[in-house]
Amino acid sequence: SLRPGGLEFAMPDEEATNGTKKRVEPERLTEDLIRRKAEHNEGMLSNLEEIALHQLDIGRIETVNQACRELRILLLQSNIIPRLENLNRLKKLEYLNVALNNIQKIENLEGCESLKKLDLTCNFVDVEELASVRSLRNNTHLEEVYLTGNPCAQWDGYRPYVIASLPQLAKLDGQEVTRTERIQAVQQLRDLERRLGPDAEANRRANEAARERRAREPDNEDAREWCPETRLLDTLEARERKLEQEEKRRE
Repeated sequence: SLRPGGLEFAMPDEEATNGTKKRVEPERLTEDLIRRKAEHNEGMLSNLEEIALHQLDIGRIETVNQACRELRILLLQSNIIPRLENLNRLKKLEYLNVALNNIQKIENLEGCESLKKLDLTCNFVDVEELASVRSLRNNTHLEEVYLTGNPCAQWDGYRPYVIASLPQLAKLDGQEVTRTERIQAVQQLRDLERRLGPDAEANRRANEAARERRAREPDNEDAREWCPETRLLDTLEARERKLEQEEKRRE
């Protein structure tokens, strides 16, 4: 069953005694984990320029800010990261891939002054947080942003709003931003901003109602819409099964 901070599963030896359970937590992004994945660099972190940390059930961005200041490419796709954080000291970072995570807001990337490409494909940035894209305005080298598969991309003003908000973009979701498209987007921006406010508030209320529905009916599969909580639950359940299998192999 899901608990705040993780799942719980019974260890075989504990089940036999008092029935207590060990917590199943997301993976920690530790120096040890990074070293194991940095074999191509002989485990050295201080001069590490590229690291692939995808599909590891990582639950939070940490450690890289202090240990890996030379990073140019950071691949964190397919984890369960809920927030962009602890990246502000990566002054040389050019490409950040956090696709297929639980991110709901674009934030805390202002310090990544070399950032050229940001991949947020299939996260949970919704219409109520679409305006957070403006936090990237001062990332002057940013050329490509991917938001495909986020709920905000369904809003009818999504593409022109992002293009007008980020004049430095050359591509959005893999599609080139033309000069004509940029001019038209800038002309529409005031109207888009006027519409975004009420649409964002309506979206916030709808999401709150959905959360309440899930809380009332936690075992109702029909109420388990695809959302950060569902992705977290599914990932930790799979992690639980994997740990149980590992325990059985050790017996």
